[in-house]
Amino acid sequence: MQLTKAEEQIMQILWTMEEGTVQDILKAFAENKPARTTIATILSILENKQFVEHRSEGRTNIYKAIVSKGDYSKKQLFGFIKNYFDGSFSSMCSFFAKETNLSIEDVDKLLEEARKELKEKPEEE
Repeated sequence: MQLTKAEEQIMQILWTMEEGTVQDILKAFAENKPARTTIATILSILENKQFVEHRSEGRTNIYKAIVSKGDYSKKQLFGFIKNYFDGSFSSMCSFFAKETNLSIEDVDKLLEEARKELKEKPEEE
C-alpha cells in the first residue's frame, strides 16, 4: 500500500523517533508545521492502514510504527521498478546510468559492489 506525502512525512518522523506523541511529532517538523489535529487525523489513518499502533498513557496516545522503513522502502522500490521499468532491474539501472552520466568506471564499481554483496548474502534454504 502506498502512502500519501503527508502520511510518509509522519512515518519518516516515527521511524526516526521510534515512538512519540502527536506533540512530539509536531515538534519534529522544522517548518510548515501542520495543525495538531491534522497530525492526529493522519495518525488515525495510518493506524487504519496498519502502519502504526498506539498505546495510551493516561489521556495521551503514544504512537509507534509497525511497518519498518526497510520493508516499506523495499515494497515501494519493487513497485516502482514494476510500474516504470516492466519489472526489469537492469532497465532501471541502465536508465539511471544514462540520466546521471555515470562513467564506465562508476558502472564497474557498482557491479563489483553488487557481486560482493551477492557473495556475502547467505543462501536461502
